Amino acid sequence: MSTDKTLFILCSLCVFIGIIASFSLSAYAILRYNIEYPYYFFIRQCTAGFLGIFAMWLISQLNPEKHLVIIGFGIFFICLFTMGFMHYLPENMATSAGGAKRWIRLPGFSFAPVEFFKIGFVFFLAWSFARRINQEKKPLKQEVLLLLPYFAVFAVFVIYLIAVMQNDIGQVIVLALTFSVMAFFAGTSFRFFSLAILLSAIVATFAVINSENRIMRVKIWWSTAQNAVLSFLPDKIANALRVENTPEPYQLSHSLNAINHGGFFGEGIGNGIVKLGYLSDVHTDFVLAGITEEIGAVGTACITAIFCVIVYRIFKIASRSQNRTHSLFALGIAMLIVFSFLMNAYGVTSITPIKGIAVPFLSYGGSSLLATCIGVGMVLMISKKVD
Repeated sequence: MSTDKTLFILCSLCVFIGIIASFSLSAYAILRYNIEYPYYFFIRQCTAGFLGIFAMWLISQLNPEKHLVIIGFGIFFICLFTMGFMHYLPENMATSAGGAKRWIRLPGFSFAPVEFFKIGFVFFLAWSFARRINQEKKPLKQEVLLLLPYFAVFAVFVIYLIAVMQNDIGQVIVLALTFSVMAFFAGTSFRFFSLAILLSAIVATFAVINSENRIMRVKIWWSTAQNAVLSFLPDKIANALRVENTPEPYQLSHSLNAINHGGFFGEGIGNGIVKLGYLSDVHTDFVLAGITEEIGAVGTACITAIFCVIVYRIFKIASRSQNRTHSLFALGIAMLIVFSFLMNAYGVTSITPIKGIAVPFLSYGGSSLLATCIGVGMVLMISKKVD
């Protein structure tokens, strides 16, 4: 079978949509950061986009039987070492955000190792699950003991290096959900899947209550949603759950206003107003709100449909692959795309608290874009060997 050309074309189309969004939505960011060149973000995203498309095509031409393991483990171990080492780099080489170092700065560009690590970690799980977990029915205790080493690996490599060292709980949630789904399809029972989701929720809750900043984010989110929810509850319970005197939900309010302002057909590309200082991160974390204002609900629905087809094509490759490692890896990449898209979409629409997760292909940022393209390129490589 030849490479899935439809998947390649749709992913490339999303890359171009992201490039257009970075051009249209970055006007205020240029002024905010005192950047003299007005096409700064557009040129950088355009460069990352073309590099991503080229990498996706180049990787798709390789033989998965020979090169998938090399690329997968290469990304995993290099990024693992980089994530551990970057915290010892001086400030001029490691960019900080919120008191945590997340980017490595090199001449002319910077990159976030965690974005690439997700691809490597998914491959590690796929490779290991395919060898250690079979489809035989097992008692829950045996499943827990079988997966216990993976929990230890997750605690050290993901929770410590990402949640603790980088203060990035959003990426941990994405990887935890992906881990749970991959383990389920590898052969664990629904009971274990439910237990894994419960443990993920407990870890996320523990991470929230141990951070004043995260607690405030949850309170701000709840303050925007509580009136609609509490109206269905008895007054005594509603009063106990009501949160008062929270800061104005500045970002969420303007995000919802942008979506509402876009209506069905939008204001037209370049004509949105939310980007003019109302949402400072509209080209990154709130790109879906900015896009919706300019192309409307209809345009955003079309983008969502493209993502649905992309995920469907990857699922199809996963289901038809006879190699379990290849199948689980493709499934994991699909889950990364799904959970990242949904968490961002739910955040900008106030369904869940904001997590700071980039939208695959669309959000400004070369690391996220290149990593996603590499992951899809590896799936395209697999597509040549499916029945």
